[in-house]
Amino acid sequence: MLGRPTLCKGAKDGAPRHCERVLNPMTEQPNQTRSWTRIDGVDCLRALAIFYVLMNHVNMRLRGARIPYTHGMPKQLVVALVWQGQPGVQIFFAVSGFLIAATTIRRWGTLGDVRIKDFYLIRFARIAPLLLTLLAILSLLHALHVPNYVVKPQTGGLGRALVAALTFHIGWLEATRGYLPGNWDILWSLSVEELFYLGFPLACRFLRGRWLIALLGVFVVLGPFGRTLLTHGNDVWQEYSYLGGMDAIALGCLTAICLAHRTLKPATVRACLAGGLTLLILCLTCSPQLAKLKLEETGLLMTFVGIGACLVIAAASQSRWRAPRFVRPLLAYGRNSYEVYLTHMFVVYTCFDQFVRWGKPLTLVWPLFGVTILLAGALGVLVARFYSEPANRWLRVRFGDGPREIGTVLREG
Repeated sequence: MLGRPTLCKGAKDGAPRHCERVLNPMTEQPNQTRSWTRIDGVDCLRALAIFYVLMNHVNMRLRGARIPYTHGMPKQLVVALVWQGQPGVQIFFAVSGFLIAATTIRRWGTLGDVRIKDFYLIRFARIAPLLLTLLAILSLLHALHVPNYVVKPQTGGLGRALVAALTFHIGWLEATRGYLPGNWDILWSLSVEELFYLGFPLACRFLRGRWLIALLGVFVVLGPFGRTLLTHGNDVWQEYSYLGGMDAIALGCLTAICLAHRTLKPATVRACLAGGLTLLILCLTCSPQLAKLKLEETGLLMTFVGIGACLVIAAASQSRWRAPRFVRPLLAYGRNSYEVYLTHMFVVYTCFDQFVRWGKPLTLVWPLFGVTILLAGALGVLVARFYSEPANRWLRVRFGDGPREIGTVLREG
């Protein structure tokens, strides 16, 4: 259960002490033991998000090749299936904000006690190994002039793309100079997340209590403006702006703060689940109808996606629901969503190129979607198991002096 995170500090002899409950995630000290486990509902939500991203990216390749595979299909069905990549990323942002805030409370007992250096170490160990490896591979493919991987001179070339990826402004580069190849383009969302997390521990340490909540609230309020007025008509920036994604991250953080020191009643959990699922279903499947309410035009559609995701997260984190056995592949997809996200364009391009070699038959369009999704998931699991997870553990042990140094939580049982 997330509702009562625990913090364990080493005694003088190096042994862990008693784990205590956090009463207030920002100011109060812990005083009761509670365990921490993965949240199956959140992993399912992440799997849904990556599914929509993959469907959208395959769809973009098909549209670029002018393949009329949606002819005769209801417009609303087409929109619901293959045009929800942006809401999928918004769901990712909400989940990411929740997990970062929740695990910070879990490790250090209060947000205000976060150890800034260790926070950055944990983020580096999780993000950097796969990201740096990806950039090295993309640089090699660019140097070999492999189609779909060459960075055009008008966008600044390879060097400019590398600088943008490493300094978290891929979205800004694309908004000002044009789109990068697909494997580079997806890094815009990572730019938004990591810029937020550069400031997150500093805000936790120096803005206590209501001031931190107020700052997160400002991000939520500015989100719709970051997708509309503040983009000055730039279509790319409407989707890739920092403020346009940070509202969902802030909503996720606020959800973790609200739940960290309380347990919701079963009726409230059910209401959160029902409300969250209703919002997500409406936003993901009823876009033509919602367009009449001008939710997308005002930037509020993505705000509602973030709220819906956070309500589902709240319900999942407060329940003891465990996914049945047949859902476990979906859980693996969600748990390895970072690896799937960073590597899936290799699978998209490979599968689509083979589809083109076979003559682009319409009968193979939907199998193309299915095979791409399955192979992308398998690649993500393999990369996570044999590379990014071992690298993550090694870096944390090597530079953090083992689990105790980075605020490990002692689990029950």
